[in-house]
Amino acid sequence: MTESKTNLSLILDVLEKANVRLVATLPDDWVAPLIKAVNSDERFIHAPVNREEAAVGLCSGSFFGGIGSVAVMGASGLMTCIYAITKVNYQYEIPLVLFTTLRGDLHDLRNHQVANGVYMLPILDTLNMPYIIVDSREKISDIYSAFAHARVINRCVVVAFTRSVLRDSN
Repeated sequence: MTESKTNLSLILDVLEKANVRLVATLPDDWVAPLIKAVNSDERFIHAPVNREEAAVGLCSGSFFGGIGSVAVMGASGLMTCIYAITKVNYQYEIPLVLFTTLRGDLHDLRNHQVANGVYMLPILDTLNMPYIIVDSREKISDIYSAFAHARVINRCVVVAFTRSVLRDSN
């Protein structure tokens, strides 16, 4: 990886490599820098949404139009759209990559996020929804594997970011 590039620039480069054109986002404080980077990058169509299910629907529809996409939301947002994912993506075998935050870990000092840290990964395991945790700069290149795997299994794959990775630094 290029040392002069920021983490966010590296993430956007992986999106381009994965043929992502559409990025549906729901605001969250940890993903705000990524949303800002996507919005200002001409390689992508940024589609802000007001509900997590809208991001799932938009990205699922883009699959049928041959447009690569990713849904970006916070951990609590992912938890609220489990039904939409299982109803649409699982039932109709639509690949989807979801970017989310890994909340409630040792570096998250917000006590109201503890439940997300306690329950999110076990829920993903229960649903047999593969995920990768991007907790260092070196793991950013692994994001490409999430897109490839989603296409192989025709299901959702989650990429969970720690806060340190989503900060715009190198």
